[in-house]
Amino acid sequence: MKLIISCLFLISSLFTSEIVTKTGRATYYASKFNGRKTTSGEVYRHTKFTCAHKTLPFGTQVKVTNLDNDKSVIVIVNDRGPYGKNMLIDLSQSAAKEIGLYKKGVVDCKIEYELQ
Repeated sequence: MKLIISCLFLISSLFTSEIVTKTGRATYYASKFNGRKTTSGEVYRHTKFTCAHKTLPFGTQVKVTNLDNDKSVIVIVNDRGPYGKNMLIDLSQSAAKEIGLYKKGVVDCKIEYELQ
């Protein structure tokens, strides 16, 4: 499934006018948020590949790359945040595990998304 999503992300990027790239710091949701509603109204599940971003529209696909190990994951924006100082994106626990962020707390990352 991840391969299909990654291929769709790459194919869609070929037909768009611009891919935006930003760097910053990534963190992930604490366990206590599992089962709670996100700002979009969707219930947060730590097993899904979702994220919180301060301004991107809900439903936006974002490729997040851990700059320490070059591992990447595609996530869907369904919440607002993170509100910690200098944080760029807040990942679900599954997404954090995928890129080696889980249990580290914070990593430097690059995010890429299609400008709508």
